[in-house]
This record gives sequence, structure tokens and C-alpha cells, in this order.
Amino acid sequence: MPYDEAILDLVRVALLVTLKISGPILIAGLVIGLVISVLQSVTSVQDQALTFVPKIVVMILVAIFTLPWLVARIVAFTTEMFILH
Repeated sequence: MPYDEAILDLVRVALLVTLKISGPILIAGLVIGLVISVLQSVTSVQDQALTFVPKIVVMILVAIFTLPWLVARIVAFTTEMFILH
């Protein structure tokens, strides 16, 4: 069964947009998680809330600060999808 190249291209573009949108938030969570893990190892503090709360706060702040860029990417993708029919 042959696949339509246009459909495969749309799926590829959609996945790339998803990666670009989620990338900054996930990278911020990864960096904060690593920093807190190192601090926990150095200080021997093993509290679960110590890793969870700062990571969530930083990820929310990154999402808020990058919101205009995220919305612009989503709007551009949506506009491109409606133009392609």
C-alpha cells in the first residue's frame, strides 16, 4: 500500500513543531533536575519534594516566558495547514 507523500510530510512537520514547542520547557526541567540532584548528592538531603517543586516552578516560568514564541509557532503551523488544504 503506497503512502501519500503529502501526508507523511504533514506528520513530519507536525512532529518537528511539537519538538520545537516542548523543547525549551523540557530542557529547563532537565537542567534543574540535574542541578538539584547534584546538590542533593553533595548535601545528602534526599527529600522528594525538593526535586519536584523547583522543577515544576521553573518549567511553568519557562512556559510563561516563551508563551509568545510558542503561540507564534502554533499559529504559523495552523495557518500553513489551512493553506495546504
